[in-house]
Amino acid sequence: MAKSPEGEHPHKAFGWAARDSSGTLSPFHFSRRENGDEDVTVKILYCGVCHSDLHTAKNEWGFTNYPVVPGHEIVGVATKVGNNVEKFKVGDKVGVGVLVGSCKRCEPCQQDLENYCPKVTLTYNSIGQDGTKTYGGYSDMIVVDQRYVLRFPDNLPLDAGAPLLCAGITVYSPMKYYGMTEAGKHLGVAGLGGLGHVAVKIGKAFGLKVTVISSSSKKESEAINKLGADSFLVTSDPAKMKAAMGTMDFIIDTISAVHPLLPLLSLLKMNGKLVTVGLPDKPLELPIFPLVVGRKLVGGSDIGGMKETQEMLDFCAKHNIAADIELIRMEDVNTAMERLAKSDVRYRFVIDVGNSLSQ
Repeated sequence: MAKSPEGEHPHKAFGWAARDSSGTLSPFHFSRRENGDEDVTVKILYCGVCHSDLHTAKNEWGFTNYPVVPGHEIVGVATKVGNNVEKFKVGDKVGVGVLVGSCKRCEPCQQDLENYCPKVTLTYNSIGQDGTKTYGGYSDMIVVDQRYVLRFPDNLPLDAGAPLLCAGITVYSPMKYYGMTEAGKHLGVAGLGGLGHVAVKIGKAFGLKVTVISSSSKKESEAINKLGADSFLVTSDPAKMKAAMGTMDFIIDTISAVHPLLPLLSLLKMNGKLVTVGLPDKPLELPIFPLVVGRKLVGGSDIGGMKETQEMLDFCAKHNIAADIELIRMEDVNTAMERLAKSDVRYRFVIDVGNSLSQ
């Protein structure tokens, strides 16, 4: 007979979980494994609210295994380290992102691309190496293999730095891989949400000219005056879209809703690259003609490996990049999810776990 989540492991844990496709989160008692020789136990202080959390809580991707404790933008303090752990000590500020395990043997793992491992273990809604379910950061503590723990730079704010563990690496990795780092080149950022606003900041730190591409002009002032974008393009303005055709070297598409790709492809120069990182719940239509006649590429990217994620955190610390956040208490997470579904957040909710999670 299967053990209950509370009796599965020796350490009692507490968090908030969704139990069905309503996505409503409520208090949940479960357990965490013993801290092994390779492990770090983390007291969770902050956890970002990612759009993936909403998709998963509501089973919009079709593979949620309830009950699910979301959260993969975790920042906290190490409270215990295993005998073989050399990179971390008790008291260190640490981060845990989207993954907590991989096979460590396959080609992607050997290349520090654990995120592409066929046997990757996600931080929540996944099955760990011991065969038990993983629960995420909407909780008081977590035990993680040291390989998947990140050193959090001293000058990075813990709360506003938390979203970098998903949103930051999700845009940083493709920018590095697809060559979007050459100063003076023109980057379009489609969608100005949790991912998009960080992409603007990282793009500017790389020395790029950055244009935000959005369906409405509501965020134009803050995109330019607060986030540092060079210009703002509204896709519903035919004259401005026509004027911008063929002007961009790259576009990073962060939109997680179904949307047409043709208008974005028309903005690219010859040899331009459109890289998608948003995850709509239905397939998008890809017109081939503009790819062929402009020798353009459409690519994708999924977070990054542990080495690159640490590099991203250090880069953001050096350039004073953090997310723009709205700090919430754990009991307000359902309201935050409702607002996130309507894109009513500037630009990322972060749960103040350490000060608001109580049994």
